[in-house]
Amino acid sequence: MQHLKLAALALATTALTPALPALADDHHKITDKPLELTVHMHGKRYQSYDESWPVEREACAWTNVCLKNATVGSNSNDSREAMNLLLASGDLPDIVGSEMFKDAANQFGPEGAFVPLNDLIDEHAPNLRAFFEARPELKAAVSAADGNMYYIPYLPDGKFGRGYFIRYDWLEALGLEVPQTVADYEAVLTAFRDQDPNGNGIKDEIPFFARQWEELIRLVTLWDGRSSGSDTPHDFLVEAGMIQHPYAQEGYRDGIKNLARWYAEGLVDAEVFTRGSSAREFLLSENLGGSTHDWFASTSGYNTTLSDSIAGFEFKAMAPPASPSGRRLEEHRRIPVKPDGWAISYANKHPVETIKYFDFWFSEEGRRLANFGVEGQHHDMVDGKPIFKEEILTNGRPVNSQMYEIGGQLPGRGYHQDYNYEIQWTNEYALEGLALYEAGDYLTDQFLGVAFNQKEQKVYDKYWSQIRTYMLERQQAWILGTGDVEADWDDYLSQLDRMGLNEVLKVMQSAYDRQYGKG
Repeated sequence: MQHLKLAALALATTALTPALPALADDHHKITDKPLELTVHMHGKRYQSYDESWPVEREACAWTNVCLKNATVGSNSNDSREAMNLLLASGDLPDIVGSEMFKDAANQFGPEGAFVPLNDLIDEHAPNLRAFFEARPELKAAVSAADGNMYYIPYLPDGKFGRGYFIRYDWLEALGLEVPQTVADYEAVLTAFRDQDPNGNGIKDEIPFFARQWEELIRLVTLWDGRSSGSDTPHDFLVEAGMIQHPYAQEGYRDGIKNLARWYAEGLVDAEVFTRGSSAREFLLSENLGGSTHDWFASTSGYNTTLSDSIAGFEFKAMAPPASPSGRRLEEHRRIPVKPDGWAISYANKHPVETIKYFDFWFSEEGRRLANFGVEGQHHDMVDGKPIFKEEILTNGRPVNSQMYEIGGQLPGRGYHQDYNYEIQWTNEYALEGLALYEAGDYLTDQFLGVAFNQKEQKVYDKYWSQIRTYMLERQQAWILGTGDVEADWDDYLSQLDRMGLNEVLKVMQSAYDRQYGKG
């Protein structure tokens, strides 16, 4: 940690960036003299902290606390790899912020790498204290096994993330109704395959596609299975207070059996495991894709971008098809707390000022700055609400990408997202879909994760990686037809038992009971 002299700060900001804005008052000022703190901040969309980000310059002006880049591993887009390099160096900056930070914070915090935050929050951070008093389950979710918080998380806002989308114009062309059950859905996908809904005389339609292959596995929910208990693929889940893994349940088995059949029959993109993130853009723009499971706002946007090139194009949300038992489930939702955020390292000589700086981002002005950028530059206040400037909304570029470029919406910062930022660039098709899912109440509760003690961590580390690898290998083999899930199921469960799944579930349960007050 270094102190920055006032003259040096003035020279640096004058030389590198325009002068910092003058403030109407100083009620967010933390120190009278500018205080410089070093920071490691890494994410897949920003591989190091940028001192010239307008959002950061504005926060510096508000608080008089200014961050200086000390990111390790900025040549990598893998935050875990960058974190490992930082920890291995033994030379931590004042603040450590990263995506996928929770495990490192809760493992190395109790060992002394990071400062426990509970007392600092209670004594010096009224906004953070009020937030966690109102949401005690989120405080539990980010706490380590010793009961201390070692990092301030990125906290998403809103409920809905992904939903089912289908080509309504293809349904109309074939005289079909929106599918209501999984049997209906299969019949529609079959018609998309066989009846030339794009009208080009070629059997080239891809009935179901996905940008991430995990969204194909998500379809096991259509047969009463589960693919994950959180917004992280392949995660554990909680049922009646008990930790389970979805890939060891009968509903999953039945779902995989049917997905393997769909794949063999050409109802699923043959390249679903290899096509990658370009699948949606390519298959929709080429008028080949029929249905998917994807994000509401971005997927609905194709109704605007493709309306001129594909006559009658209409790709809208539909309710989750009902399973054979009648269950309609949307498994994916926005998790209220992510494993991303930032912490105060042991090397920090100003923990009180730093927790006050963290608290600034939970103030009204700080939260608005993190979500909407700088007032007057990126948004204006209209009737007391931040409204993005027209050029932000209409330049053809994703608003979230524009925010990343100015230092907004960064998961490596601990802050509370404001869903109103997304509503402003969500079109009428997405809003219609969100209303449909709100009315249907299709969401389920999420597993918020656990923090292990050292003994539990050793058991988890010993077994879980190999178990997960085996699960995913069998999963893909079954879908691709190089195995039969029903014939293999008993041997599969036996192998999971031999590999230590029950031991992993025991330590997961122990940690869960302790963390959420069940024990």
